Amino acid sequence: MCAIAGTINFGELDIEAMKQILYHRGPDRQNSFKYNNINLIHTRLSIQDIDNGHQPFIYGDFVIIFNGEIYNHIELRKKYLQDFTFTTNSDTQTLLYMYIKYKNKMFDMLDGMFAFVILDKKENRLVFARDRAGKKPLYLYKDNEKVLFASELNAVRVGVDNLEIDEDEIYSYMRNGFFFKTNTPYKDVSELEAGYIYELDCKTLELQKEKYFDILDFYKKDKISDLKSAKSSLDDILHKSIKDRLLSSDLEVGAFLSGGIDSGLIVAIASKYTSNLKTFTVKFDGIFDESQLAKLTAKKYNTQHYELDISIDLKNDVEKILLNYGEPFMDSSAIPSYYVSKEAKKYVTVVLNGDGADELFGGYRRYIPIANSLLGIVSYFSYIRKILPKPHKKQSLYNYIYRLLAMSGKRGISFYNSATNDIFEDIYSFDGSVLFEEIDHFLRGVENEKISSLSKMLYMDFNLILQSDLLKKMDIATMAHSLEGRSPFLSKYLLEFAPTLADRLKIKGMTTKYLLRELAKNYLPLELICQPKRGFEVPLKKWIENDLKENIFDSLFKNSYSENFIDRTFILDLLEKKVNISDEKRAKILWTLYSLEIWKRDQ
Repeated sequence: MCAIAGTINFGELDIEAMKQILYHRGPDRQNSFKYNNINLIHTRLSIQDIDNGHQPFIYGDFVIIFNGEIYNHIELRKKYLQDFTFTTNSDTQTLLYMYIKYKNKMFDMLDGMFAFVILDKKENRLVFARDRAGKKPLYLYKDNEKVLFASELNAVRVGVDNLEIDEDEIYSYMRNGFFFKTNTPYKDVSELEAGYIYELDCKTLELQKEKYFDILDFYKKDKISDLKSAKSSLDDILHKSIKDRLLSSDLEVGAFLSGGIDSGLIVAIASKYTSNLKTFTVKFDGIFDESQLAKLTAKKYNTQHYELDISIDLKNDVEKILLNYGEPFMDSSAIPSYYVSKEAKKYVTVVLNGDGADELFGGYRRYIPIANSLLGIVSYFSYIRKILPKPHKKQSLYNYIYRLLAMSGKRGISFYNSATNDIFEDIYSFDGSVLFEEIDHFLRGVENEKISSLSKMLYMDFNLILQSDLLKKMDIATMAHSLEGRSPFLSKYLLEFAPTLADRLKIKGMTTKYLLRELAKNYLPLELICQPKRGFEVPLKKWIENDLKENIFDSLFKNSYSENFIDRTFILDLLEKKVNISDEKRAKILWTLYSLEIWKRDQ
C-alpha cells in the first residue's frame, strides 16, 4: 500500500512537498524518478517484500509506480510468467511483467486493489489503471500544456497553483451527497474511473480510455438459483479471497469484527489460516454497542480480541478529519472510521473489513420492497405521506414506511436520492442542472436494462455510493494512519459470482443477505445471524445539537459559502428549527452544509 504521483511538463515542481503531503500513505520510503519532461513519485507503506519491493520499479523501457496489492501475484508468476526472471518477491514486479506480456488482457487475471501508472519510454506514453471496484484512488489534473496525477486530491492542490473550484459540481454534490464517478470539486481535475485503463501520449497529452470491467455484464448472465450449489460456491470463493488477503503480506493481518455476519464470516474463515488472529471491536459513546455480539465470534474462534473503547473529541478533531478528503464529504460515519483506524494501527498495519458485502448480496433494508415488487403498489398510497407526521427515530418501522412512501413513484435521480442519502429530497427544490441530467441519464439507463429491479439497484449502488462514498471513506480513514484495509468481498471472484445469483438468494421475503446468512449458520453463533444491518449509526442529531452546535452556527449563520447554492432563508430557518422535517433529516442537512464550509475555508 502506497501513494503515487507524477507530472508531465511541470518544470519547477516541488518534489519534496509532494512526497510530504503523501507521507501518511507511505511513511517507510519515498522515491522519485525523472525521465525527460516526466516526474514519477512514490511513497511506500512496506507490506510485501519489505526489503526489496521499492518503487519506482524499472525494467528495460518500462517504469511502474503502484498503489495497492495483487493478492494472487505468486499464482500469476507460476502460471503466466515462467519465461521471466524475478529479482524480488514483490507484486509490483509481477504486475509490470504481466502488463509487458499481456497488456490489457492481464486485467481478467488480476485479483487485487490497485491504482498504477506505467511509463513506456519507447512509446513515450503513460498507462493508468484502477481496480474493478475503485478501492484505490487516482486523480488527474490536465490542461492543454501539462499533467499532474496523485493518489489524493490534497496532493493535486499542492502541485497545482490556484485550482479553480467548479461550482456546478458543488451544486450537484449538495443535492446528491457525492461527486458522480469521475467528477471532483475542481475544474480540470478528474478521478480516474474504476475498471478502466487509460493511455496518455506524453508529447501531445492526448488521453484515451478503455473499459476492462463492468459488473453489469455479470448481472446479465444466467442466474444460479440452487441454494446448496450457491452456498458451496460462495464458501469456496470466500475461503480463497480471505486466504489470499491473509497470506499476501509479510506483516501480521488483523480484522475488524462487529456483531454482523460480514465481518464474522471473515474472522471465522481467516482463523482457519492463521492462529492468534487479532480482531478489533469498537465502542463509541452514543453508537450502538456490538461488543457483546462480537465477543461471541472472537471466543468461538479463539482470536486475540481487542475491545477499543474510543472517546470522540469531535469539536477539536472534526475539521482535521474532514479535510483529509480534499473535497466536501457528507458521510458522517467518516468520523468513527477515522478513530477506529487510528486505534487499530497501534496493533497492526493490515486489517480485513467487510466492505462490499451489502452492495453485492443485498444487505440494506431498502432492497426488500424492490425485490418483492412492492414499490408499484405503495405508489398508490404515496400521497398519504404529505399528511403524516415526520418520523424522528431513524431505525423505527414508522420511519421505514415513511421512506418507502417517499421512494415510490419516483424515477432517476429523485428515486435514487430518496432511497439512499435522502438529504434534501422532498424538502428543498434544486434548479435544473446539466450535472443532474448526467446522473439522471446514467440512472435511467440502468432502469432500462433487461435485468431484475433488485439487480438494477445493486448495480446503481456499486457504481455510486460504494465507489463515491463508502470505499473513499475507508481509504482516506485508514491511510490517514498508514493502515491498509483489505476487502475480501470485493475480490475478483466475488465480483463475478455475486451478480449471477438469483434474487431470492439475496432477498428472501423480509430477510436481507439470505445466502450469506445461510452460510453463516455453518460458522457463527445463532445470535448474530438474525441481527439487522447497522454499520456505524452515528449520533448525528446529538452532535449537531450539542458538540458541534456552536461550530455550525458560526459557519452558517452569516456569509456562508453554502448560500451560493441554498437559499439563505432556508439555512436560517434550518438553524432555528423552523423547517418542518425530522430531527435526523435536519441534522443530515446541517452536516452536509457544514462539511462544505470546512472544505471551502481551507481553499
